[in-house]
Amino acid sequence: MARAGLTPQIVTAHALAVLDETGPAGLTLKAVAERAGVAAPSLYKHVRSLDDLRLLMTVQVLNEAADRIGAGVMGLAGDDALRAFLREYRSYADEFPYRHSLLESPPVGGEETDPAVAAAVGRLLGTAHAAVRGYGLDGDELVHAVRALRVVVVGFVSLEQGTGYQLPTPLDASFDFLTDLLTAGLGRLAARSGSAVGG
Repeated sequence: MARAGLTPQIVTAHALAVLDETGPAGLTLKAVAERAGVAAPSLYKHVRSLDDLRLLMTVQVLNEAADRIGAGVMGLAGDDALRAFLREYRSYADEFPYRHSLLESPPVGGEETDPAVAAAVGRLLGTAHAAVRGYGLDGDELVHAVRALRVVVVGFVSLEQGTGYQLPTPLDASFDFLTDLLTAGLGRLAARSGSAVGG
């Protein structure tokens, strides 16, 4: 018997819970239906397919990450904002390692990205721009800075979640070291460009 009040948003929440517990390999419509307390065909009233459900999940994850990271960055500038972005991103990925996989690999439908995904990606990228805005960069330098920020944190987190770090040196210390390198580098770039750095 279908559980009362099932909606696409509720189905998405169940799917994210399944993903958290089992990883991508365990994410099936059957598993989501079992968690929701309905027969699998009942899900088709709310989502068209597993791909459709993954898209809804991606939008949800992008938005919740943007909310969380944005809240950490809000009110800060310069080094403080950059450190907050890196810290909150890593914290989110540590808490939700399987959701993290959806952050940097959003699905593309047909020739264009789904508008909801595009909007959510824009929000997350907006937090990255906010994190480096205090360095006073603009144009291509701003784009380069945002890309560098993403490379640093996504690369570190991906290696951390895999088997990329084998030596016993503490990962927190390595993350702090990498953060110092990035803030120092952007600070020098801002000084060379004559930009004021806040924070």
